[in-house]
Amino acid sequence: MTATDKLGKRVRTYREKLGLTAEELSTNAGLSLSLINDIENGTTYPPIGSMIKLSRALGQRVGTFMDDQFVKDPLIVRHDARKEETSSHRGAGGHYHYFPLGKGKTDRHMEPLYIVIEEGESEELSSHEGEEFVIVVSGEVKLVYGKEVHTLKAGDTVYYNSLVPHFLGSAGGPAEIFAIIYAPV
Repeated sequence: MTATDKLGKRVRTYREKLGLTAEELSTNAGLSLSLINDIENGTTYPPIGSMIKLSRALGQRVGTFMDDQFVKDPLIVRHDARKEETSSHRGAGGHYHYFPLGKGKTDRHMEPLYIVIEEGESEELSSHEGEEFVIVVSGEVKLVYGKEVHTLKAGDTVYYNSLVPHFLGSAGGPAEIFAIIYAPV
């Protein structure tokens, strides 16, 4: 079973436990019904902003949908042991590859991720409750934050309120980042 299939099954299970229809979850999360159906059917792995909206609508933390097992503290993820838990986040044509770094720490309040960004992603703005901190490891990253546009290079960091509509993507070539996302439950 792929990570996309596991995520879809977990979303459906939590939705059904709450007695919600897919339409009600769509409304509560502020996401399209077609996206909810694609997630539950295991055909799409949603971007992190959508994951946060889903987790809030279901009363769970984001990691609930990504974790398979408990890991005791301290959680150490070796460089050569990172695993891509998701394929691209917008289906087969997406350009983001997520490597969760907090998987298994069941009491976490942040989502630390290593993300490889390929060029070519459409600049679709996202907005969700919480904050994000990003460290650019390699390449150049374009940040659209509200009406501002910034280019970040290797070694640069950015910390922002994720309620403001934003987009983070490649600025003309592959890029790698560490991102820490905080979303209150």
